Amino acid sequence: MTLTSILPRGHREPPTRRRTQRGFTPADPLGALAILSAVAVVALWVMNQGGPLGLTTPDRAMGSLGQLTGLLASDLMVLQVVLLARIPWVERAWGHDLLTRRHRWIGFASFWLMIAHVALFAAERVLRQPAAFLEALVRLFVTDSWMLFATVGTLLLIMVVVTSIRAARRRLRYESWHLLHLYSYAGIAATFPHTFTDGADFHETWTRVYWWCLYGFAFASALLYRIALPAWRSLRHRLRVESVHVEAPGVVSITAEGHRLDRMRTASGQFFIWRFLDGPGWSRGNPYTLSASPTDDRLRITIKAAGDGSARAARLTPGTRILIEGPYGTLTARRRTRPRMLLIAAGIGITPMRALLEDTAYAPGEATLIYRYGEEEHAVFTEELRAIADRRGVELILLPGPRRANTSWQPAGPGHLGDDVQALRHLVPDIDRCDVYVCGPPAWIGAVRRAATAAGAHRDDIHTEEFAW
Repeated sequence: MTLTSILPRGHREPPTRRRTQRGFTPADPLGALAILSAVAVVALWVMNQGGPLGLTTPDRAMGSLGQLTGLLASDLMVLQVVLLARIPWVERAWGHDLLTRRHRWIGFASFWLMIAHVALFAAERVLRQPAAFLEALVRLFVTDSWMLFATVGTLLLIMVVVTSIRAARRRLRYESWHLLHLYSYAGIAATFPHTFTDGADFHETWTRVYWWCLYGFAFASALLYRIALPAWRSLRHRLRVESVHVEAPGVVSITAEGHRLDRMRTASGQFFIWRFLDGPGWSRGNPYTLSASPTDDRLRITIKAAGDGSARAARLTPGTRILIEGPYGTLTARRRTRPRMLLIAAGIGITPMRALLEDTAYAPGEATLIYRYGEEEHAVFTEELRAIADRRGVELILLPGPRRANTSWQPAGPGHLGDDVQALRHLVPDIDRCDVYVCGPPAWIGAVRRAATAAGAHRDDIHTEEFAW
């Protein structure tokens, strides 16, 4: 293992600053509102179904519990849509990574509630008509009002959930997975009508108003922030490819020029969803992080070929039109509360770190970058990083070599620095006074987070961005 340090930290002692206590943020009411919506659903069920008092016979119990699980599944489906509707203040409050994880957890909870809903109603029909249960099930899933749509919608949602399981995602290209995931909107829409025609909880006017408002808010949010706002920004800022530069084998940087890009208030560390209008497949967007600080008329991203969409980037030509969604992400200098910065990156995860290093406010000796990569030929931005380090007084630590183990963040080799915790303490003795920014593969990020916490960093001072889908 080779350890290269450029401009070691000087003896200047940075000013001590206490970690800012977390105050009220827009994130605080979000969880409460989500819980309140589920409580409201249960309250509606109790008022309309009689709650536990209505569970007097086996078939009534199955039907009533089926109604409850269906209502909760619908509520969580709406919440899923809202979480990833790209609502700006929601994105800023929680961060895209956290929203994505919670979207996934809520999705699986909604799925199992939906399965319980279907199974309980099927059991109710069988109990009521044991001698003609096949006919009863056909009516339930096919011939009753809007039930065929609901059945098709349920099958679509099952397909989406199955392809979202980690083992299944590994076998799919990102573009294929993303296309299949969009069918969840069709599935939700198909299951929507039967709730109003068949659900007992929708017979009261005020109950209908509640659900119409809930569905309407989710639909309007998705329409406004997933379609209308990105379309308006793309038309207004008129982004085009200015240049394509090869950084390493399979890695290219794309510089895009546009009009009044400062109006988007983009910060280093954020990402956009990019669509290059270069031919078939343009409609499938890909998330790429800025690899240089944004300017009034230019944005730069750096892409590693990992699928059809990213591989096409090397073939882009100057002048190609670009559609964008964003900016998203909270891996920015706005999260700083500590006197020092420690940036740790692996592989292509160096892209947001290079941008952060370039324009974040810090004095010489207050920033350290640890960059881990497999082979020298795959290292990205090493010359640019050295230039920034020389100019701004950054301690630059390069750690080349294959990863030591799946549970370690360090490279393998005879010159390693002990276990993960010892290595961090050796390289950054005052890690407890640092904001720690981490970007790379999920498992590697987990190893860094564990080591940094054990070495003395506060968990609230560790900021991450996963390069995964």
